[in-house]
Amino acid sequence: MEQAVNGEARLGASILRLFFHDCFVNGCDASILLDDTATFVGEKNAVPNQNSVRGYEVIDTIKTNVEAACNGTVSCADILALAARDGVVLLGGPSWAVPLGRRDARTASQSAANNELPSPFSDLPTLTSMFAAKGLSARDLTVLSGGHTIGQAQCQFFRARIYNETNIDANLAASRRAICPASGGDTNLSPLETLSPNRFDNSYYAELVANRGLLHSDQVLFNGGSQDALVKTYSTNNAAFFSDFADAMVKMSNISPLTGTSGEIRKNCRVVN
Repeated sequence: MEQAVNGEARLGASILRLFFHDCFVNGCDASILLDDTATFVGEKNAVPNQNSVRGYEVIDTIKTNVEAACNGTVSCADILALAARDGVVLLGGPSWAVPLGRRDARTASQSAANNELPSPFSDLPTLTSMFAAKGLSARDLTVLSGGHTIGQAQCQFFRARIYNETNIDANLAASRRAICPASGGDTNLSPLETLSPNRFDNSYYAELVANRGLLHSDQVLFNGGSQDALVKTYSTNNAAFFSDFADAMVKMSNISPLTGTSGEIRKNCRVVN
């Protein structure tokens, strides 16, 4: 992970998102890593993942190294959970003890990936209910959204916000319009948080308080609703954010893991044994 993040800081964010998209679809079971084949439809080409989720090759490299040292022992699911933690740490964020012992799924669900992953266009009640469906609270939603202190988003996911919404800082809207035209440039990238885009810190929340959330689903956390007070707390208290983020990541990493004789330890993260 150190090699990957030193080469491209964005990969810390990419692996964190890869883990989130794994855990929200049938639990943290590495199902997202399975490639489509002639007889198998995986999750990689689901709408929220296709041409969007990235970092698969980093996991492949780690798996190859781990197999060489200790074959048939460490699951792809555990590798992903550890890599997500390490990416956060390498960019200046908190650390946490990752519970281990997950096993790898032999199946995947494109339909669950299409229906159970939150959208950047979602409003607060939708986000809250989607997280609740995974056993995560509104507080968990708000603190895990702080992962957007790092990483980038494609123009197509924030265009409506910068051209149509009113609860947005005028300078942010103007500067993002230069990157993201009203039509075309769908895959043009902007940092999710512009103050310190490659540093894991509480700047995301300060930006929300200033109406500078890039995605609709970011700004709904601070828009006269139930999460405003918590956003304000995190915006001025980095230690509280770090502590709560670590706790929420452990909680998310424990979403319905496969254990015991369920699943398997994949030899190659892209294919079932």
